[in-house]
Amino acid sequence: MEIVTAQEMYDWDQLAIQSAGIEGKVLMESAGREAARAVEGKVERHDRILVLIGAGNNGGDGFVLARTLLNRGYHVQAWQVVPDEKISGDALLHKEIYSASNYPLLKLEDWEEFTAAMQSADVLVDAMLGIGANGPLRSPLKEIVELANQQSCCRIAVDLPTGVPADEGVVDFDGFRADHTIVIAALKMSAFLQHTRPYYGEVEVVEIGLPVKYKNKGRRVVWQADDVKRTLPKRGADSHKGSHGRGLIIGGSYSMPGSIAVSAKAALRSGAGLVTVATAKSAIPSVSSYVQEATFLPMNEKDGAITGHAVEDFQQFDGVAVGMGIGRNSEVQELMSELLAELNVPLLIDADGLYQVKELLEDVEVRSAPIVLTPHPGEFAHLTGEPISKVMQSPFAYSKEFACSHGVYLVLKGPATIITSPEGDQRVDVSGNAGLAKGGTGDVLSGILLAMMLQSESFMDGLCNGCFIHGSTAELLTEASHSKTGLLATDVIEGLSQSFRIFS
Repeated sequence: MEIVTAQEMYDWDQLAIQSAGIEGKVLMESAGREAARAVEGKVERHDRILVLIGAGNNGGDGFVLARTLLNRGYHVQAWQVVPDEKISGDALLHKEIYSASNYPLLKLEDWEEFTAAMQSADVLVDAMLGIGANGPLRSPLKEIVELANQQSCCRIAVDLPTGVPADEGVVDFDGFRADHTIVIAALKMSAFLQHTRPYYGEVEVVEIGLPVKYKNKGRRVVWQADDVKRTLPKRGADSHKGSHGRGLIIGGSYSMPGSIAVSAKAALRSGAGLVTVATAKSAIPSVSSYVQEATFLPMNEKDGAITGHAVEDFQQFDGVAVGMGIGRNSEVQELMSELLAELNVPLLIDADGLYQVKELLEDVEVRSAPIVLTPHPGEFAHLTGEPISKVMQSPFAYSKEFACSHGVYLVLKGPATIITSPEGDQRVDVSGNAGLAKGGTGDVLSGILLAMMLQSESFMDGLCNGCFIHGSTAELLTEASHSKTGLLATDVIEGLSQSFRIFS
């Protein structure tokens, strides 16, 4: 499923018109009809539906939607909220078809009458502005959106809630707060941003006949269940433990053994053939009691914290994850430097390791073997030197710039996790729920990702599958047996078997 900017959506639309010969009025008819079909799935036959119609393509879609619903016997009031002279082109054609169909068109001339109509509606459909938002709304759209947001009825937006920017980086806006958004053709960036995502509500994408040949070439897509089923590694009948990778997890301490323990357990539950835990000797009894299937490599320590180890002992492994519970002392930074310089296998860096690697980005850039960084927004802000708020306003741009500049795979964790390759390809995982907002779940993800790195033919596919499996497991558990409040990282690990049974 593609994710586009406003310009990319416009370009796709224009190519369909100019190169494929599909007239704009035909696309508008298709968009309005498909939106009407989606609305039918969200309303009751007796509902009073008020359609707010503006100018431009979104308004044209609104005329088609209102006419289609009226043709199908729904109770619809169509309100044109902009002056007649604002409606032109294909939108004007569909306004004329609507009127010629002998359906009444109400116009915003009396505010009290309009307010009363909105207050009596069961459903508000927003077809006022769509993708054309650029900064705060002007009158009368500003007042209409404020009034709409005050109503207790169901609110449905067509393509994009009015006022919400399509692209990232915009924070000053007024937005229609939709319960449902019917997206035309492709998801827009703002559907995945922390400050704009709540305006969308539930999202449904409708296809309107734009030729796929002319769309964005998959550089930015949503990773879905079908993608996981298509790419998840399959275990051969004659495979053995060596077939699925030897993984090493470096981290933990006497006072923080849990992080490394759950990472190791998660890696094993996710199919890694062999997992070794390199940690402080004093932490091994705590970790081994939880994950008996792992082997152990004692690390030099001081006061229960890792101080280092001979890196040549790590060369026997096929992939390494480092950072969970490792601490932030100067000896750890020396270890990180040695790992980057001397270890020629895929390396995943998480948690405390991310704070150490900021000073070692030049070493990261010259390393030939793949590097995966898995920050949450606060850790990523530390890596970039930018405020968290700024990073979260433009996560796609910041992720791509960082990944390409430093030659890393970047997994920016959040409700919409953005996975970026060193070449700038981006995939978004929206699985998971608030049950994962708890200590230890990030360590579980690191273990899953290490296992996927060891087993997957495609490095990028493996990271995306790991993120999806992690989030989907939380969803499965909270649907069947756990609450979002009570879900633990260890519960997620135990639930992984069910997820792999479903998606394998």
